[in-house]
Amino acid sequence: QVQLVESGGGSVQAGGSLRLSCAASGSTGSVNRMGWFRQAPGKQREVVAAISTGGGEYYADSVKGRFTISQDNAKTTVSLQMHSLEPGDTAMYYCAAGWTYGAWYRGDDYRYWGQGTQVTVSS
Repeated sequence: QVQLVESGGGSVQAGGSLRLSCAASGSTGSVNRMGWFRQAPGKQREVVAAISTGGGEYYADSVKGRFTISQDNAKTTVSLQMHSLEPGDTAMYYCAAGWTYGAWYRGDDYRYWGQGTQVTVSS
């Protein structure tokens, strides 16, 4: 089992920045990919960004150039630096982890999920 704990959400005005972090514990050797997904009220869950232990990265088109995903040397903490935030980025953000070589955006391929942290961007 892997436990994921997110931190760093909050409220910010449009154009502002936030940094999310996700700390993994437990059987972290059983995952090779960690990512961030988000879900806004009334919308489907969508991938934001993901990173593999090999260093590969994936970004949703909507956040490219604004968000950066990174991981620590131990590959157990993943961070999401978010700049130029827009009201459309408002959502609950979830950290996810799994052992997968499937499509980066497939939420079903991530076995472990955090509780989520709210990001609210006001105009």
